[in-house]
Amino acid sequence: MVTVSTSLAKERSYHHGDLRSALIQGGLNALESAPIEELSLRALAREVGVSATAVYRHFPDKAALLTALAAEGIEQLGQYQLKAAEQAGPERAFGATGRAYVRWALAHPALFRLIFSRVEPVGETVFGQSLAARLLQGAASEASRGDEARARQLVVQAWSLVHGLAMLMLDGQLPPDDDLIDRVIDPRTLFPG
Repeated sequence: MVTVSTSLAKERSYHHGDLRSALIQGGLNALESAPIEELSLRALAREVGVSATAVYRHFPDKAALLTALAAEGIEQLGQYQLKAAEQAGPERAFGATGRAYVRWALAHPALFRLIFSRVEPVGETVFGQSLAARLLQGAASEASRGDEARARQLVVQAWSLVHGLAMLMLDGQLPPDDDLIDRVIDPRTLFPG
């Protein structure tokens, strides 16, 4: 018969490797199937195989976890937009990032809504200097040909357009239709010349 000391068993239950990352991934997975209100730190602890108290070493409360999930969501959104821009090429990247924004929102509605309920605005967007912000600011700067005031205006116009379209589709006011996304987000008609 093999016995395990209580202290060894307890030690094993707390060592997870990268627990913070596992909790964030578990939270992201939970948001794919349940509303934010149902996300529980205790349930998350069970899912990743640690005690409930271990969670509190990384997130003192649910609000801290939600903030971390929102930050991860912004990162994922930026990566999705970057991939779309790279596939579209330099001439069509601005529109591609906008269409990617809407499509990402439709694919991750709870996480998308969480981003805008948890992250404080930094500068002109909630994105701060994230990849998503840099893509938007860079495209606006290029489209404005160095006119900083015009670039700031384009940032707000473009973000308002894609965010508004995403919200209208998420709220059921417009159908989540790829052709509609392509027609509405066309920088050639929005920002001529």
